[in-house]
Amino acid sequence: MPKIANRRRVLVTGGAGFLGSHLCERLLDRGDDVLCVDNLYSGAKDNIAHLLGHAHFEFMRHDITFPLYVEVEEIYNLACPASPVHYQSDPVQTTKTSVHGTINMLGLAKRVRASIFQASTSEVYGDPLVHPQVEDYWGNVNPIGPRACYDEGKRCAETLFFDYHRQHNLQIKVARIFNTYGPRMHANDGRVVSNFIVQALKQEPITVFGDGSQTRSFCYVDDMVEAVLRFMDTPAQHVGPLNLGNPDEFTILDLAKRVITLTRSKSEIVFSPLPTDDPKQRRPDISRARQLLDWQPLTRPEDGLVKTIQYFRRAMGFD
Repeated sequence: MPKIANRRRVLVTGGAGFLGSHLCERLLDRGDDVLCVDNLYSGAKDNIAHLLGHAHFEFMRHDITFPLYVEVEEIYNLACPASPVHYQSDPVQTTKTSVHGTINMLGLAKRVRASIFQASTSEVYGDPLVHPQVEDYWGNVNPIGPRACYDEGKRCAETLFFDYHRQHNLQIKVARIFNTYGPRMHANDGRVVSNFIVQALKQEPITVFGDGSQTRSFCYVDDMVEAVLRFMDTPAQHVGPLNLGNPDEFTILDLAKRVITLTRSKSEIVFSPLPTDDPKQRRPDISRARQLLDWQPLTRPEDGLVKTIQYFRRAMGFD
């Protein structure tokens, strides 16, 4: 194959995770050389197994809390467990990944003069007092609660990104990613979409925390990756933070009912106490993303859920 003149050398940390593996695919599809770095704490080789034979894909098992010395032109920093089950099982390591790991990636970007993207999160808004959440909102976060390792870790990572940008003129992009779902989600990650689907397919009771009136908005993974790539390709003065997500909001109870219908499950819905600091509302204002990226989610919830259910059917051996 002839060399592509504008082929970029791209590093994706957390590249064997749910979102990271989809991003690696898209980068390869557009003709980039992709270095996927992951310590496989919450990522999985199965997510990237189909990419391992690709001539322009390389996998490196590495923990970004330790320095990494490679030559790249773009960095997508997605490394950090993103589900409560994973980030609460080792909260100190979660914070280290967001702080030490981010410092290491920013140091790498500074050394090689690479542009760098930070996968921040809607969790920086905490249990919001403003709805929907806009980028100018500073949040309502419990700094000492069981979710703080992730929430505050990501908030600190944003601080570091903007300080490197101001102090070292580093080219940065910071996106606040709202709930995302799709194929390759971890079956036991504790996220509501995967939980409901797995329970429904197993004909087990579907566990809804609280009374199910809390709301979420879910973005299909293909739409999210498209937004991330568009943001990275914007002019340097657009640094964020930028909300990326789907503003189509519905209750957790409604989601449970949709999953039961789409899986044709006989599962019943049971209710459990709401976890500590679990947000009651979560919906992005994506006005800035619409204007800057000419983007909005295109996948209807039912269509995305059907694709995700099909993935779990295959993964769990039901097909």
